[in-house]
Amino acid sequence: MNIRERLEQEEKELLSPYASFSSESKGRLVPEEECDIRPVFQRDRDRILHSKSFRRLKDKTQVFLTPEGDHYRTRLTHTLEVSQNARTIAKALRLNEDLVEAIALGHDLGHTPFGHAGERALNEICPLGFEHNEQSLRTVDVLEKEGVGLNLTFETRDGILNHQTSSMPSTLEGKIVRLSDKIAYMHHDMDDAVRGGILKEGDLPKSIGELLGYTARERLDRFIHDIITYSKDKNEIGMSPEIMQGMKDLRAFMFEHVYNNPVAKSEEGKAEALVKTLYQYYMEHFDAVPEEIRKLTEKGDPKERLVCDYISAMTDRFAIAKYEEIYIPKCWHG
Repeated sequence: MNIRERLEQEEKELLSPYASFSSESKGRLVPEEECDIRPVFQRDRDRILHSKSFRRLKDKTQVFLTPEGDHYRTRLTHTLEVSQNARTIAKALRLNEDLVEAIALGHDLGHTPFGHAGERALNEICPLGFEHNEQSLRTVDVLEKEGVGLNLTFETRDGILNHQTSSMPSTLEGKIVRLSDKIAYMHHDMDDAVRGGILKEGDLPKSIGELLGYTARERLDRFIHDIITYSKDKNEIGMSPEIMQGMKDLRAFMFEHVYNNPVAKSEEGKAEALVKTLYQYYMEHFDAVPEEIRKLTEKGDPKERLVCDYISAMTDRFAIAKYEEIYIPKCWHG
């Protein structure tokens, strides 16, 4: 028995009967030889962690566009917080931590520069539409490793695709990440809004504060404990009706005071215009798109999708630099 087989056996002995077992994975898009050390979901996690798209998350907006300050969240720190919340819940429920971590680390790989402003821009201007969860799956399936993809398991891919509110993953581990994503962004976006002077902790309505807590730490603790208590020994991941409603109320509060706040979002119109302008430019100058993306036309991918592939992969700084390179005149030195 090699190390991987021993770890798979330990999963059967230690994990909940509702867990996703590595040895029972539905497999990869392209069958490949098993590793003698790592179970399949651990390999998924490692492939995502070492990918270029994961590294680019450090320079992509979470809520505040290119903020001046060292402590505001980026798309990378958001991803790490989702992962940590999800692993805490999975460990308590005896579910598969490797699968949870792989899904969490990969769920936002397809996110655009400038956060949801960039996503809205591409969705509006591209006739094929654009959704970051679908792009995250396309990133791991098609775009990584110069068009080869990461060849992840069905379970990881399913969790990445279905992490948004409008859909539901097929595994309990995916459902943990889906909830952890919401908990993480409400937790850290409130923290960043307070840091940025958009909100004060005292602005939170009393009804929400008394139920969920008046500090970020209290709210995070309440959410995680509630999920664990509600989901323990069940083939289900959820929250108590009271806390679920509290989360919806907090989300509505955040949309009113942060996500749609004209001060916090004052630069988003510029960001959307920049992304749309880049899209139009690369549609007209397709030869300026990197060859590794352009060659996907040989597989039948439409030009519109490939332009979205290129732009959505950009970091905030790279997108701004490309715009300046194309449209901002430079001084002539003679």
